Amino acid sequence: METRDQAIQVRGLEKSYKTLHVLRGVDFDVARGSIFALLGSNGAGKTTVVRILSTLLKADAGTASVAGFDVATQAAGVREVISLTGQFAAVDEILSGRENLVLVARLRHLKQPGRIADDLLERFSLSDAAARKVSTYSGGMRRRLDIAMSLIGNPPVIFLDEPTTGLDPEARIEVWEAVKELAARGTTVLLTTQYLDEAEQLADRIAILHKGRIIVNGTLAELKRLLPPAEVEYVEKQPSLEDVFLAIVGADK
Repeated sequence: METRDQAIQVRGLEKSYKTLHVLRGVDFDVARGSIFALLGSNGAGKTTVVRILSTLLKADAGTASVAGFDVATQAAGVREVISLTGQFAAVDEILSGRENLVLVARLRHLKQPGRIADDLLERFSLSDAAARKVSTYSGGMRRRLDIAMSLIGNPPVIFLDEPTTGLDPEARIEVWEAVKELAARGTTVLLTTQYLDEAEQLADRIAILHKGRIIVNGTLAELKRLLPPAEVEYVEKQPSLEDVFLAIVGADK
């Protein structure tokens, strides 16, 4: 069962594809209204975790709950309270930004879809481009629109699977600001990423997933304390998240 302060709880999650063991007993909790980063290299199992939590894939073993709903036995309840933004923007390039938002609001049978669209366009700084076809948007604008679409219906939990893959530095910063704003409004965000600086910038807690297991889980400060500071000309240099990641993952190879 979900505790009052935890939006997501995962215990002993396992998943295999024939002889390939993707998840080997994954455990973690995500506090309500926080940003939790699942950090790992390609193939570490990050997307598999998200697919299980969003009810798109069944686990072989273990349990998981989202907002109090068991992902295996209460899948319909889970789907009511989550939104999933995948690695590639799911927007219609033929439509305008506003038309994309209105379409999703109508599909969700919400009242005043136009007002919902306008509010989200303003919130994500897209009002000036509202009438433009999405095909003319930059990568950062498309990603912000994609995240805005995922917020229609005000889901309390959002999964962002590699949200800045393929974006240039400026567009990545735009998306980071959008994600920070989500948490500031009380949304729980589970973020998967292979970018160390992204986890460092965004996450309240960071879990490193390696070879199907969580090998470390903590705040950035807690992770940095795993390595002693290096002395450079008698001045202590605090370890970066990159130092921690490479030390832990390298030691596990």
